Amino acid sequence: MNADLAEHLRTNRYGEFTLTDAVRPAPTANILPREGYRVKVYRDRSLRLRLPLLTATVSAERLFDVFLALCAPLGDELHVVLESSHDHSNPHHVDYRRNAIDAPVLLSHFCDYEDLLLNDGCTGVAVLSAQAPLEVQFDEHKILCVYASDLKPFKRALRDLGLRRRKLLPLISEAEHLHHTSPDQEGQFHELAMKLGVGDFDRVYSDDNSWES
Repeated sequence: MNADLAEHLRTNRYGEFTLTDAVRPAPTANILPREGYRVKVYRDRSLRLRLPLLTATVSAERLFDVFLALCAPLGDELHVVLESSHDHSNPHHVDYRRNAIDAPVLLSHFCDYEDLLLNDGCTGVAVLSAQAPLEVQFDEHKILCVYASDLKPFKRALRDLGLRRRKLLPLISEAEHLHHTSPDQEGQFHELAMKLGVGDFDRVYSDDNSWES
């Protein structure tokens, strides 16, 4: 790794916005991360599905709190999907699902693994309501996405936390970028998966942290 790239990867502050350790824009990417949210329509032509989609970017120091706030409107019983891209030989995510878990129990586990959810660029999570078609994603880019026919409760939660709607909101996932993970974080992912009852794993260790495009 050359000195310029190493210095770039150490840079986590862009104006008033702080990135977690999970992801960095590529050195050639022309992107300036900023806080806010945008609203578009998600379309899946194969399923003939159209659904409002809210996407939010939040500075690292309050990202986890905003994630928890967005989970509040989902109700008392939840489904959860843990998403892993730790196997770099596999171009697809590996997803592990657990249905019907009490919200306080799930959120307590998330709090125990806050550092993993914030700083591992190969870990993502999706939380779904068991009562209605509502979903909150906290993806591996540390972007928050909400799928819901009625976004009002989620917009209200973001406004209460000081986030503004923006017509133009750059997403790090829409430009060239690098993901960061480590053997210890992969082990923590397996621990969280076992505690949630979604998988039975052996820990895998190697010597170095890694950045992957």
